[in-house]
Amino acid sequence: MSILVTGGAGYIGSHLVLALLDQGESVIVLDNLSTGFAWAVPNSVKLILGDVSDQDLVSQVIKAYDVQAIVHFAAKLLVPESVERPLDYYDNNTSATCKLVQCAVANGVKQIIFSSSAAVYGSFSSGPVDEKQELRPQSPYGRSKLMCEWILEDAAKAHELRSVSLRYFNVAGADPLGRAGQSSLNATHLIKVAAQAALGKRSGVAIFGVDYPTHDGTCIRDYVHVTDLAQAHLDALTYLRKGGQTGAFNCGYGTGFSVLEVINAVKSISGVDFPVHIAERRNGDPAVIFANADLIKQQLGWRPRHQVMEEMIAQSILWESGVDARISATRSSQVQAKSNALRLEIATRAKQAIERQAQVNLINDNSNSSPLLNNSSL
Repeated sequence: MSILVTGGAGYIGSHLVLALLDQGESVIVLDNLSTGFAWAVPNSVKLILGDVSDQDLVSQVIKAYDVQAIVHFAAKLLVPESVERPLDYYDNNTSATCKLVQCAVANGVKQIIFSSSAAVYGSFSSGPVDEKQELRPQSPYGRSKLMCEWILEDAAKAHELRSVSLRYFNVAGADPLGRAGQSSLNATHLIKVAAQAALGKRSGVAIFGVDYPTHDGTCIRDYVHVTDLAQAHLDALTYLRKGGQTGAFNCGYGTGFSVLEVINAVKSISGVDFPVHIAERRNGDPAVIFANADLIKQQLGWRPRHQVMEEMIAQSILWESGVDARISATRSSQVQAKSNALRLEIATRAKQAIERQAQVNLINDNSNSSPLLNNSSL
């Protein structure tokens, strides 16, 4: 029996893979490496290159590795980009998730843990957001995630499938043992961007809007450590294995930090006063959102251990200081691996063509054989 992790070569997915291995689980990763890295997946874990929307591939994987549960991370996740390219997000996030759920149902997988988002809530002017709040996402990204939750809820009513949707707030930090971290080349996470600025990888940091209705005019967010988030997935898996019912749960600490407060904290910890400039607001950004996480603590037993902002920032800076070397060392090997995979696919297709032609030739030979010729050979 194994657990299939889609997007397991990405930031959060790679941390969950490590957590699953640490507790002795058998893990399979399915990732197209559009934003993830093959080196982020431990050598002991089977990495399958492919898309979650490829139902033939997903069905084969479920059967071949006796998949009992799926943790679904694979998705596009940039709010501004979703406003500019909404159809891409509905296709890549919502449609692909529907296809994955169809495969799960058709192949007897009864447990799914879904990577949702606090973006399903939209914006609230004050107070922490709990799961009873009205769902009013402000971006196609948030709507695409909410549609996925609805798909899972409806599937649970019609089929023998139970799921947990975890609504992440802003994810930050890195594995305390240094095994994984935020490595995406075009990441927009504030702490990563600020860490890059502190390390001289960027010329500075932009603050997108300083006229929000907050104490310093910048957006307020709840930040959750990626290791605590991985633990939330383990707790969700245990909950489902014990017969827990389909539900959605917030993953956050209930403390909001403004963009300016985070930037100043990165400056303080790094000792670097990097430039900061003011930019226009981004479409789809809510002013304030932070979590009430009582439900996940009560029902799933989640107990976060890394709530200190300074810890998240320090680990992010440390990871960022060494990630370029990892990427450079593996980029050529990834290209070679893709090239080899393409060559293997071409060779396989060529072999199949030869076999098909041989069969055609055999049929033609048999049809051209003359009874008279056969008799004369006797």
